[in-house]
Amino acid sequence: MRARDLAVGYETVSVDSDALDAARLLAEHRLPGLLVLDERGEPKAILPASQMVKVLVPAYVIEDPTLAAVVDEKHADRLCASLEGRTVGDCLSSKAEPPPIAAPDDTALEVAALMARVRSPLVAVAEKDKAGTHLIGVITASHLLHELLGATGRSDKG
Repeated sequence: MRARDLAVGYETVSVDSDALDAARLLAEHRLPGLLVLDERGEPKAILPASQMVKVLVPAYVIEDPTLAAVVDEKHADRLCASLEGRTVGDCLSSKAEPPPIAAPDDTALEVAALMARVRSPLVAVAEKDKAGTHLIGVITASHLLHELLGATGRSDKG
């Protein structure tokens, strides 16, 4: 099975998208992360859901986790307010690297190796040409596992 066959439509956001909207998208669809596109619509980064959670938690609580126990629920309920007025670009880690991109003809094993090597919850599938990078879709780790396990089940029966 090739990457183009495994790729599915997936929620994307731009660097300039509203951070609160992106957080809602992650939560409502229970996504492992969002593919972030640049101004040309090309894959720029992945915003993992865990990074969005990290943005919500005040720095002083990350530095001293014992403080989390003394923050009352009223204040904890307001964590998402910290996203107001911020963009997705503001939420990306300073260490954010370009997302892993598989070629349409890559095999499932090549995609799995790429995903494992960069420890990413998703891989973009895109064609590259002189005009730029054209997104075909995304392969998530859970979808890839599902397909690989299904292939294993099929081969055991044959």
